Amino acid sequence: MRQKIKVTLAFIALGFFSTFSCSQEAWPTHPITMVVPFPPGGVADAVGRPVAEAMSRLLGQPVIVENKAGAGGGIGMAAVAKSKPDGYTILMALSSISIIPEADKVVGREQSFQLNQLKPIARFTADPTVLVVRADSPWKDYKSFVAAMRANPGKYNFGSSGNYGTMHVPMEMLKSSQKFYMVHIPYTGAGPAIVGLLGGQVDALATGPSSIVQQIKAGKVRALAHWGDGRLASLPDVPSFKELGVKIEFAQWAGLFVPTATPDAITNKLREVAKLAANDERVRAVITGAGSPIQYMDAPEFKAYWDKESAQMVDVVKKIGKVE
Repeated sequence: MRQKIKVTLAFIALGFFSTFSCSQEAWPTHPITMVVPFPPGGVADAVGRPVAEAMSRLLGQPVIVENKAGAGGGIGMAAVAKSKPDGYTILMALSSISIIPEADKVVGREQSFQLNQLKPIARFTADPTVLVVRADSPWKDYKSFVAAMRANPGKYNFGSSGNYGTMHVPMEMLKSSQKFYMVHIPYTGAGPAIVGLLGGQVDALATGPSSIVQQIKAGKVRALAHWGDGRLASLPDVPSFKELGVKIEFAQWAGLFVPTATPDAITNKLREVAKLAANDERVRAVITGAGSPIQYMDAPEFKAYWDKESAQMVDVVKKIGKVE
């Protein structure tokens, strides 16, 4: 009798774990929304769309990109941070995710989200921002540009994707380091800011290579310098600020996040799929073709990288101070 009970319990347990396993393996059973917290035309969108297409193929369910722009990316990031942690709402964020919570404090507004509400899955790219001006501008190199800015404080302006975003912060770092003043014109994302540059509404901007390299190749804009370390493969003739004796660096990375409470079984599945997507030939062709080499990091390495960078960005935002 006791043996029969043991056998019965064993079968019940086996059935339970089989059902549990199947329920976990069944995810996803319907489309997933990938929130890109910027308008089309920027780095997050340029990375997010090919990754979403690859994930759709790998998961067998559509991964639909939703551009939810505003507040330098804060609106879309907050929406995902506060969403149901079931794996059906994911976020393709830029490095501004490390900046916005501290910026909220500096400005004195209610925090839209906190970093501990989001969990990193994978990093796909990490490019230094590039200082660009229109091709018809009088500045042929960084030396002539900075001389003009110092000689004419407030005469010229620069565009960005929004206050404290990844296009704003590097320019503030440059202004502070080189002691000149330009007027800041915030847009809702990199795409509109680039349109503003091409249309003559702004004089300069800092943006990731993938969102501007085609305009550089077409001869519409000129790259003067970048915030990286060494030359870029996509822009080999453009010097880094380090080469020019300006000691500043800034990387505009793109990475995948989910709400922190998302179950491990789902986050692990997303990690597997993200890694496959990062190595997918179509994804690599599109992203590298746009000027951004894949610089993949899995969740543990990405988390350590993100933690370190977030701490550094707190200091940078405090130095920038309150921006209206």
